[in-house]
Amino acid sequence: MDVAEFDYELPPERIAQAPAESRDASRLLALERAAGSFSDCVFGELPRLLRAGDCLVVNDSRVIPARVLAEDVDGRPVELLFVAPISDGVWRALVRPGRRCRPGTHLRAGDVRMRVVGVDPDGTRHIAREHGSILSLLESHGLPPLPPYIARHAKPEPEDWERYQTVYARAPGSVAAPTAGLHFTDALLDRLRAAGVEVHALTLHVGPATFRPVTSPSVEGHALAAEPAVVPAETATAVNRAHAEGRRVVAVGTTVTRALESAVAEDGRVAALAGTASLTIRPGHRFRAVDALLTNFHLPRSSLLLLVAAFAGRDLALRAYRHAVAAEYRFYSYGDAMLIT
Repeated sequence: MDVAEFDYELPPERIAQAPAESRDASRLLALERAAGSFSDCVFGELPRLLRAGDCLVVNDSRVIPARVLAEDVDGRPVELLFVAPISDGVWRALVRPGRRCRPGTHLRAGDVRMRVVGVDPDGTRHIAREHGSILSLLESHGLPPLPPYIARHAKPEPEDWERYQTVYARAPGSVAAPTAGLHFTDALLDRLRAAGVEVHALTLHVGPATFRPVTSPSVEGHALAAEPAVVPAETATAVNRAHAEGRRVVAVGTTVTRALESAVAEDGRVAALAGTASLTIRPGHRFRAVDALLTNFHLPRSSLLLLVAAFAGRDLALRAYRHAVAAEYRFYSYGDAMLIT
């Protein structure tokens, strides 16, 4: 299947540059797969759209302040996005502009000195801090890693420190937000529980693969890099119990979907997982853990859109996207959401 079949037209003004005034005021497109229909709602209506007994699973990964604005020895700006540790003092980082950051290049952020000590085949740099840990560098100089399609991504505003983070974020490690969860408030979660919806958590640390383009011309040729993931035993038990009792498992986001589907054992049950989620979900995938999906609207030709198309069906998913464009939904990380049941 050609990746070009997962393209769609999106006017630039539909890309959300700021979050909604309140988290649950975002719009929600409710899509019913069996009927092939969808309706326009508001995210705060979610308790009405879900059922008593539904098992809602969220990703409690916390976004780290992974973006650092630095400069080289000539005072020219260099932007670093730290994506994964190699050791306390050395991390992999995406660097712009990469051409000025060959191995041996010295960088500084304030009084912190760094050096490029290696380059991966994909261009990711290894950045070593001269004294101290990279984590302490991020604590003192790091910024929320807003995506590049948000115009102020290099200069986040104060509200981004709160709003580019879910209210239930606990475990630090993501370099991009699990955005489907950004719409939840504590009050909305309380309303869901009061309506009989179970809420459980897992952890998947979102890595740079989530915003890298699909470079293969074919869907089958694309493989998504593994991401650190933990599915606690109690969450696996809750998912299996829901299925045994004929209740739905509702994944909040593509990250939860990938983690749960990666944790399915040979007997079809979800097992506890402490390692990585390595599954690439594309059209043709047989979903065994997830029955419904809450997700934001994703980039054309992206691995995330491939997952949504696998779950909803390509034609229905793209028809819903075209409706969302025409109805002036807000797209991408700070945008609106879709519930696929």
